[in-house]
Amino acid sequence: MSRRRKSARPETCRALVTGGSGGIGQAICQMLAAQGMEVIVHASGNPGKAEETARAISESGGQALAVQFDLTDAEATEKAMADLVDPDPLAVVVHNAGIHDDAPMAGMQAVQWQRVMEINLNGFYRVVQPALLGMARLRWGRVIAISSVAARLGNRGQTNYAAAKAGLHGAIISLAREMASRGITANTIAPGLIDTAMVGQDEAERALELIPAGRMGTPAEVATLVAFLCSEPAGYINAQMIGVDGGMAPGT
Repeated sequence: MSRRRKSARPETCRALVTGGSGGIGQAICQMLAAQGMEVIVHASGNPGKAEETARAISESGGQALAVQFDLTDAEATEKAMADLVDPDPLAVVVHNAGIHDDAPMAGMQAVQWQRVMEINLNGFYRVVQPALLGMARLRWGRVIAISSVAARLGNRGQTNYAAAKAGLHGAIISLAREMASRGITANTIAPGLIDTAMVGQDEAERALELIPAGRMGTPAEVATLVAFLCSEPAGYINAQMIGVDGGMAPGT
């Protein structure tokens, strides 16, 4: 029987976090920097926040760089990614960027469907695909997609969002099969209601009734799982969807 040797994390480990300027993204960037990674903090429409996060990491002794590009712009993203993977490969890509644009399916406009797909799902392809050959050369890599509890439970008014977030896990499962022999893992994290600026008070009050834990999660709780999946001890965890949702969608 073949006994493949476990791959080791490269000495220089560069990590791209899309949507790094948001609440969950900031926490992820900080956690990965604390692991000794050089973090690339991505923003689409709020570069100031990305620069602020990168500056805070640098001031605390870590390494970080802020970048801006629009994930809906295939050409701009392709150019930005070419610059990021040359000359040093990315060892970690966390696709955290995402939006929702809610409406009942019967009244949903095509532009609402398409924009959610462009950022949440097509954006995953645009940042992950260019990084894979570099990871393969390193013989080590981590790809993490931030999905949602909506991908597992659905949600009224969010057919576009749930479809995009569920699609991420389908891509992750296939990617894990393709790249596992190169020392690369691919996993999905599905947060529930997380206490960020995006969550309105009314939404939080309604959702709390559905959460067995009786509270919202924190960005740090999501980021802690990301950091673990990017660590050496997590190297045999692959093709999984892991919920951070207080028990809303128990595993089967």
